[in-house]
Amino acid sequence: MSSILSIKDIDLAKKKVFIRCDFNVPQDEFLNITDDRRIRSAIPTIRYCLDNGCAVILASHLGRPKEIASKYSLEPIAKRLARLMAKDVIMAKDVIMAKDVIGEDAKKKASELKPSEILILENLRFEKGETKNDENLAKELASMADVYINDAFGVCHRAHASVEAITKYFDNANKGAGFLLQKEIEFASNLIKHPARPFVAVVGGSKVSGKLQALTNLLPKVDKLIIGGGMAFTFLKAQGYDIGNSLLEEDLIEEANKILLKGKNLGVKIYLPVDVTAAQTCSQEAVMKYTPVQEIPAGWMGLDIGPASVRLFKEALSDAQTIWWNGPMGVFEIDKFSKGSIKMSHYISESHATTVIGGGDTADVVARAGDADEMTFISTGGGASLELIEGKELPGVKPLTIKDNE
Repeated sequence: MSSILSIKDIDLAKKKVFIRCDFNVPQDEFLNITDDRRIRSAIPTIRYCLDNGCAVILASHLGRPKEIASKYSLEPIAKRLARLMAKDVIMAKDVIMAKDVIGEDAKKKASELKPSEILILENLRFEKGETKNDENLAKELASMADVYINDAFGVCHRAHASVEAITKYFDNANKGAGFLLQKEIEFASNLIKHPARPFVAVVGGSKVSGKLQALTNLLPKVDKLIIGGGMAFTFLKAQGYDIGNSLLEEDLIEEANKILLKGKNLGVKIYLPVDVTAAQTCSQEAVMKYTPVQEIPAGWMGLDIGPASVRLFKEALSDAQTIWWNGPMGVFEIDKFSKGSIKMSHYISESHATTVIGGGDTADVVARAGDADEMTFISTGGGASLELIEGKELPGVKPLTIKDNE
């Protein structure tokens, strides 16, 4: 057995703590934060450090910047965090913003940081070495603090400098997982080991390739599997349907067939769409129509599940005790192709089951549908949550894990 080094086991009193957070939040074109769930999720760990008289240094990435640009700055995040902390009068804190990551300004502010002050470094990905897991960058970041805490589940499947390499510069007594990271890992492992049954997995999104391993791993564990989104067309094609111009991964038709066959042998009921919302182009202006999957016209593509599929999937979910949902049912970013995803979100949120939402786009759908508060658990990381379900060891978690006999 192995266990995770926890923030609770570290002697934090009056120390300087470096917390890797996941503040990669969605913003509109005016850089207003449209969903601050990830920022709110980090507060318990930050608060715990402040309660222990720590000086706190926060680091995160935002987006995928190719160059240093103000639209990728963490300044709006620093402001939002200060506002969220201010709601708790005892903890009301100014958040100091560094102008860089490991430059003169960040170093100076980090060295002068006093107990119970908070400093946010600029976007980690402004440093090329971050995504390359660069040892030098990791060493520079580590030199700012006495303790390292990872609370960024959303990037734990990436071996990045602030996630993986940095852990080499702290011994086991001075590194660990924050509360959010522990909660995520616990939830995913309990979900797979002891789900209340019937356990229904709802899988969508555009590509089979990204979910193949998860589907293979889930099959022996679930009672029903619902497949929607763009990936459903590879399965429909595997069953011999003509799918028009719908999204297809030709090289995975064989794999899709294997999954359908394996499901049959295991007695797992697999549900595919029976109708789709089709159009000739993927745009808000496109003329759309509902069509059975047998009748998708040549030159048209399915962009959402249709009303009959919505009813079928609702029926399949009706007796579920555990529902795990990863991936939207259609191109939900465009209003007219969002109905299937929004309806699924409503049904799942109204269910009496334990409902687990696998982060990323699925979390955006649930927020858009106004159902976030009704879900049992919403993961803060889509890719990481998928890899945990696949049974992989995450590069960000591995260095914080000790064998119990160590």
